[in-house]
Amino acid sequence: MDFVPFDDEQYLHSLWNSIRIARNIPYTLFTFGDSDLSYYLVLIPAEPGGMVRVRQGEIRVTRPMIITPQSGGAEFQDFFESEHNEAMVQFLMARSAAFSNLKLCNQVSGDELISDEPEEIVDRLNKKLDQEDEDRIAILVAPEELAGIALIRYAAERITASAPGNLNELREKGFLP
Repeated sequence: MDFVPFDDEQYLHSLWNSIRIARNIPYTLFTFGDSDLSYYLVLIPAEPGGMVRVRQGEIRVTRPMIITPQSGGAEFQDFFESEHNEAMVQFLMARSAAFSNLKLCNQVSGDELISDEPEEIVDRLNKKLDQEDEDRIAILVAPEELAGIALIRYAAERITASAPGNLNELREKGFLP
């Protein structure tokens, strides 16, 4: 009996669960056009005692203007530092219709190393965003080697949360029965 798929699934599940969205946003994505998902990504170092990396950036989710059979797969730009992570996401996305025809582009606008503990950094970022009344920036926490996967998870959750409202808007505009 072959248990390899089960082991792979368990492994992927453990990776997925090692990522945490410490602060989410209350907004959904636009049905048409581009949506921007701003974030802080707190990256836990692989080695104990290492410096924590904090990245600031934005994921642009672009929906196609026209859907054709040739525009079927999701496209990811600037998410991955290793081909292994990219291959893993392509494996996951091939099993999901939720991302068909989407283009996701990541743009990092800031990157710094901090010697504090990850939770202290998350607390400071939360306080800063609260003081600024900023509710459009998420805070993500992940192991450093899963930076790209963390961003995909965040985008996936926002896309999934937006789907019911997007479908209703398509019905209201007469695109769906």
